[in-house]
Amino acid sequence: MKLASLKRGGRDGTLIVVSRDLSRAVEAAGIAATLQQALDDWSNAAPRLNALAEALEAGSAAGAFALAMDDLASPLPRAYEFVDGSAYLPHVERVRRARNAEVPESFYVDPLMYQATSAAFLGPRDPVQVVSEDYGIDLEAEVVVVTDDVPMAVTVEEAGEHIQLVGLVNDVSLRNLIPGELAKGFGFLQSKPRSALSPVLVTPDELEPYWQAHKLHRRLVTHIDGALFGQPDAGTDMQFDFAQLVAHAAKTRNLVAGTVVGSGTVANQDESVGASCLAEKRMLEVIRDGKPATPFLRYGQTVRIEMFDDAGRSLFGAIEQEIVAYKRG
Repeated sequence: MKLASLKRGGRDGTLIVVSRDLSRAVEAAGIAATLQQALDDWSNAAPRLNALAEALEAGSAAGAFALAMDDLASPLPRAYEFVDGSAYLPHVERVRRARNAEVPESFYVDPLMYQATSAAFLGPRDPVQVVSEDYGIDLEAEVVVVTDDVPMAVTVEEAGEHIQLVGLVNDVSLRNLIPGELAKGFGFLQSKPRSALSPVLVTPDELEPYWQAHKLHRRLVTHIDGALFGQPDAGTDMQFDFAQLVAHAAKTRNLVAGTVVGSGTVANQDESVGASCLAEKRMLEVIRDGKPATPFLRYGQTVRIEMFDDAGRSLFGAIEQEIVAYKRG
């Protein structure tokens, strides 16, 4: 099934079930008011939501309506936790190579992960507001999963059973602020503003046969101002699958229902498929030419991130965002 949230209903939106073709929806009234509420009681809510999804597909769901993407908030307008990995080693290798640095051997066996911001996710059509273009505005196209309650020290084999929803994220980065923050030795803060989730989140069973071994085997397609920027395959060159990432995050603490776990920027060894962030393209230019040529995003530019099935149908809907100047109030 596919789930989304309308912008109305307070900070956490109103939960709706969405048809497979993303054209129709129905409110989940009587089951759960919000997606977080459903995740908090997933074992009871999921079968009822699935039954509503089947009724929607059959045309028998009372109160069904035509879906307008502009009406959608993030599926999880705010989440208790967002931890983001860096599971695609080609991305890490290129960034390190551009700095003439080796990739530590530990990176191949121990996932990279940081605590991201989750107090508010942007809606899939909301603009990205940035104070200054000088911050180095970048997109990061990634895959995410959402868990139910995950116990501390969960095994990798057990962790996969706690993955309940799959989606996409534009993990916005302000590249020119990152070096100064990392130099402090205390991680990201100002360089990581709000991110945007895909219009819908989807249960793994709905993604078969693309969801295999806790990886999503589809191309992640990114356009900038309508021009194709990259289309790497999310199931290729992923060093750590999502079960491994969830287990890594839960090594020393429980993960609460609604925790978002990111894959990191999707990248393939095959450079011809393009990139999922401008920083990577710039690093390839540094490796080839000694300096970057591609600029970071400017005000007025539009980013679109999407994934399709074999028939060309959008799986999660598109994240489509304009970069705009921040205006207070």
